[in-house]
Amino acid sequence: MSEGILIKGGRILDPGQGLDRIGDLLITDGKITRFGDKGAIPPEGFHALDANGLIVCPGFIDLHCHLREPGFEEKETIATGTRAATRGGFTTICCMSNTNPPLDNRAAVDYVKAKAETQGTVRVLPIGCITKGRKGEELTEMAELAEAGVIAFSDDGEPVVNSAIMCHALDYASALGLMVIDHCEDRALTNGGLMNEGWVATRLGLKGIPAAAEEIMVARDLALARLTKARLHIAHITTEGSVDLIHRAKEKGILVTAEVTPHHLTLTEDRVMGWHWGKNNITYDTNAKVNPPLRTSKDIDALIRGVKLGIIDAIATDHAPHTLTDKMCEFGIAAFGISGLETAFGCLMSLVPDGKLDLVTLISKLTAEPAKIIGTKYRELGTLKISAPADITLFDPTKEWIVDSHNFASKGKNTPFDGYRFKGKIMATIFGGKIVYKDDSVKLEIKQ
Repeated sequence: MSEGILIKGGRILDPGQGLDRIGDLLITDGKITRFGDKGAIPPEGFHALDANGLIVCPGFIDLHCHLREPGFEEKETIATGTRAATRGGFTTICCMSNTNPPLDNRAAVDYVKAKAETQGTVRVLPIGCITKGRKGEELTEMAELAEAGVIAFSDDGEPVVNSAIMCHALDYASALGLMVIDHCEDRALTNGGLMNEGWVATRLGLKGIPAAAEEIMVARDLALARLTKARLHIAHITTEGSVDLIHRAKEKGILVTAEVTPHHLTLTEDRVMGWHWGKNNITYDTNAKVNPPLRTSKDIDALIRGVKLGIIDAIATDHAPHTLTDKMCEFGIAAFGISGLETAFGCLMSLVPDGKLDLVTLISKLTAEPAKIIGTKYRELGTLKISAPADITLFDPTKEWIVDSHNFASKGKNTPFDGYRFKGKIMATIFGGKIVYKDDSVKLEIKQ
């Protein structure tokens, strides 16, 4: 549906503009064209979407997800992944490079862009590899990838172990006006690790992954970013130490930004034991196996503090869909990853009622701030400014719902939140002026 849409009577919330008002919003020709007080815009000639009781905000932006295509279509495709994004309120998603073949050449990037254009339901921005084959040995043709349209470089899932190569990557990326997204993991320390190193791992008899494995690489790459004066983005940080390192780096003027995932903000290492069902017996829940691992409550407190203080700039899903076979096996051989696009918002809203995060900060970390990280080429994203693309999310902050992975649009049903009751639900998603998702309860009057 691309005709004009009048969104009526919602609470219009745009942290990037400091906008918070009750009123109407008009979309024409795929753009935001007018605001007005409630009832001030005549509905004649437009489809009318009733937003009474709903919050109307810019479409969410996910800086970090895995669409799996090409090469792993049994886990996810661009079509299913973007449909999942609409259910989660996301209108722009940045897909990682760990496909098969990886996004280390123009042809692979062009393939993803073409697929997204023909089969996707939201905007897909590809991230190119730092090194060829993600092997950490030889830089890709970064200028070629930039010309092909990547918005950043990352070997996500594989750390760049060689410091000289990482330094050169930061230099070249800076010259191209792009950032490097860093997967911080010291493999010598994580080798064979399955979950956070601590008492839970000891009790379950599983090899742990220490916080130092992340923090060592964060410290190294902050030093390289300072040396090169390049833009560095730290992906999925999980530890108190990483928050402290990034805080000090920002105070020194290092060009660093950081993201955190919904699951790292809300779940501790205990979740691996699967106690959420209320059983007395201990189970090993492979759906809570993720890299980097779920940490401690102390780490969560530090991450939340980092979000509130602006040390952490964005919240990203790290959506990592897998097949049932990947997860329904022994914990030691199960794949790392959580399917997160469709649960992200409900999960995050659990932090709002008790004051851990305020709603405006939460929406800012999903809209204006990730848009700023992507860069000036996409400066019109994450906002409800007049003439901006009509990428809009509508949600009900009070609506309760129960997670049922069987109903996911994503092929990946691997979520530790299955059966959870969340308060706060996406009710409609509009991309480029077109309604790409709508809950059945939302009223839409079609013009005759």
